[in-house]
Amino acid sequence: MIYLDYSATTPVLPEVLESFQQAVIRFPGNANSLHKLGMESRKLMQQAEKQVAVLCHVKEEEVIFTSSASEANNMALKGVLESYQNRGKHIITTKLEHSSILETCDYLETLGYEVSYVSVLENGQVNLEELASLIRKDTVLISIHHVNSEVGVVQNITSIASFLKTNYPRIFFHVDGTQSVGKIPIDLENIDLFTFSAHKIYGLKGIACLIKKKNVNMIPLIHGGKSQTEYRSGTPAVALMVSLAKALRLALEELESRFSYVSSLNKTLRECLVNIPGVIINSPEDAVPHILNISVSSVKPEVMLHALEEYDIYISTKTACSKDNSDSASLLAMGKPHSVSGFSLRISLSYQTTQKEIQDFLKIFEKTVSHFQNELKK
Repeated sequence: MIYLDYSATTPVLPEVLESFQQAVIRFPGNANSLHKLGMESRKLMQQAEKQVAVLCHVKEEEVIFTSSASEANNMALKGVLESYQNRGKHIITTKLEHSSILETCDYLETLGYEVSYVSVLENGQVNLEELASLIRKDTVLISIHHVNSEVGVVQNITSIASFLKTNYPRIFFHVDGTQSVGKIPIDLENIDLFTFSAHKIYGLKGIACLIKKKNVNMIPLIHGGKSQTEYRSGTPAVALMVSLAKALRLALEELESRFSYVSSLNKTLRECLVNIPGVIINSPEDAVPHILNISVSSVKPEVMLHALEEYDIYISTKTACSKDNSDSASLLAMGKPHSVSGFSLRISLSYQTTQKEIQDFLKIFEKTVSHFQNELKK
């Protein structure tokens, strides 16, 4: 098998799974219980909180564990906006965001909120001049992702955060870092809310995190019951929390060397794919090397995907959460025509990807593209 869909989900590292298993076996108590077993579980949960806080350079009380990044994104937008309704009902985001942001914004519009979408340049970067012009007196929150999940564009969130903190300190800045954590360095100094998920960094599904700075108020999505924090009720999934802390530590330990290695794989792919007739590379040169978006002229993405499956090769058409049979929203936002946005494929890499897998993939991919191109000529 050649797995090239790491941006959809990553395999679980044995060390992470072991941490989860040990926690499940050795700490069976409910962390909300007042007896000895419960207190032991709560102490373990607090250790996981502390580890995540140290790794992200934030306070322990700013770490909120959730079931998914989608939940965390919903919590950030709905919770903050509901808490600060007296300031206004205006939100700014981009069309490049994950569906858990875009569809949340659609829902908020039904409640009377107004959403402005800042455009992006041809390279996918947010148009900063336009962003500044969209800010109003009633703007409460701006949500911009760090790394785009389809094309791999990296937004300069540090500059945006600094600009907002200096000029508009009352506006909250939320960043979806689901595709950046474990790939590139993160700096949360001027970011109010930050989201990431364990299953993108070789952890288990079902656990994610929202970093919410202490100065930010938020109405919880779930009411009733005790938990890790007042902002999210429900029996704490302590073992999953422990596993996330472990996955995060491992992901950050060798960030630089892994980035360099994945960059070499990306370079090999680009150099070969650009010479295959009908193949268009959509990811800009300065995108994260882990994500390479391409289009194959006139060949439906699903057809390519299933043809490659016959060789036990796995890539994706867009993101795993995208609507079927639709153009890539990210490529459309970047000004790409239907002939490109409607035929896009995403190849996503990992430090676990081998050079041999890349070479084998390229041989089969070129053969498959050639087959379909010849069929179209008939």
